[in-house]
Amino acid sequence: MAATFDLHARVALVTGASSGLGRHFARTLAAHGAAVAVAARRVDRLGALVGEIEAAGGRAVAVPMDVLRGDSIRVGFETAAAALGPVDVVVNNAGIGVTKPSLDLTEVEWDEVIGTNLRGAWLVAQAAARALVAAGRPGRIINIASITGLRTIGQLVPYTAAKAGLIHLTHVMAMELARHRILVNALAPGYVETDFNREFFKTEAGQRLISRIPLKRIAQPEDLDGALLFLASPASAYVTGAVISVDGGHGVAAI
Repeated sequence: MAATFDLHARVALVTGASSGLGRHFARTLAAHGAAVAVAARRVDRLGALVGEIEAAGGRAVAVPMDVLRGDSIRVGFETAAAALGPVDVVVNNAGIGVTKPSLDLTEVEWDEVIGTNLRGAWLVAQAAARALVAAGRPGRIINIASITGLRTIGQLVPYTAAKAGLIHLTHVMAMELARHRILVNALAPGYVETDFNREFFKTEAGQRLISRIPLKRIAQPEDLDGALLFLASPASAYVTGAVISVDGGHGVAAI
């Protein structure tokens, strides 16, 4: 049977969907047929996204979810299932970062970044897997990692530590959940232009960074679509424990 990227039979939940890549991922999945639960702490920022997806003929629901709280995550999955059906694709995207030298970093900042990017991702993946196992259903968990989890970069200590941990979490959960037909993979973007960094990449420092990328440009959110759709769709039926870098060759370039 030919591989297919069709997602019409899928119900996806995307965390951190109120802005940036999470918002883009939700739109991409919906455009390819998935019903999408868009999750974030601030649901007031999700209404426009739901309206946009529905106006294009898709199905979506806004789900309040704090990835630092197990009870909030469980209720979020229940809310998504009640509105759209059981969730079988999870995009574990919620994350934050602090740019600061390690000597200046505070304990609170460390805990916030590690908590959201690693502990939160584990709690979401665990809740998703528990529901799938209990229902005897296959599923997909896509953890949004980063090339900073594979190579070093200064002034992002807790972020890089969390992303490296997320990659190993991906490997271990893939091994444990394979017998349940739950595939766990990671997508590791390089530098992607968003509203938060667009002005930086116009500066001299930003241009120097771009010059070190072999493809000589920064990624746009749509550059991640192919890898995302592959991991969410039947096309990746024999792929688990993989980390797909989408970085313009930055990860293999000389430091």
